[in-house]
Amino acid sequence: MTTAPPPPGTASATPRQPRVVLAPLSAAAASGLLLGAVGALVAGGAAASGAAVGTVMVCLVFAFGAVAVGVVARVAPALSLLVALLTYTVQVVAVGLVYYGLSTRGALDGPLDARWLSAAVIACTLAWTVTQVVVATRARQPIYDLPSQGAEASVR
Repeated sequence: MTTAPPPPGTASATPRQPRVVLAPLSAAAASGLLLGAVGALVAGGAAASGAAVGTVMVCLVFAFGAVAVGVVARVAPALSLLVALLTYTVQVVAVGLVYYGLSTRGALDGPLDARWLSAAVIACTLAWTVTQVVVATRARQPIYDLPSQGAEASVR
């Protein structure tokens, strides 16, 4: 972006963290609700419960990751990539551990349908990722610092 950043304290200078989290969260929740409704109609209560658990799991794990990376990006931008990769690894491990815990406790054999839980995890993850990419590409964020007016005048 080639325009000067807005002065501090103006509305456009405030961070867009809520939008970066709320838009993907809404998309993931909507896809999970849709999948849960289809599951309830097609396969019954276990399918709807499985879809609900998968949706909540994805929403919680990804919201935590987005907030954590956003905070680090604001405080220490140089560490953003490292924290993003570490957060992604923790997210994958967390989802795997929850799935393992549900499996060993027998929840996937009775009250929850494992196929619908997995479908919800996949659908909500795709919805979250696509929405986050769209929000990030539409955000107007400077990618470099512009020189100050005094430094620009001394160059000429």
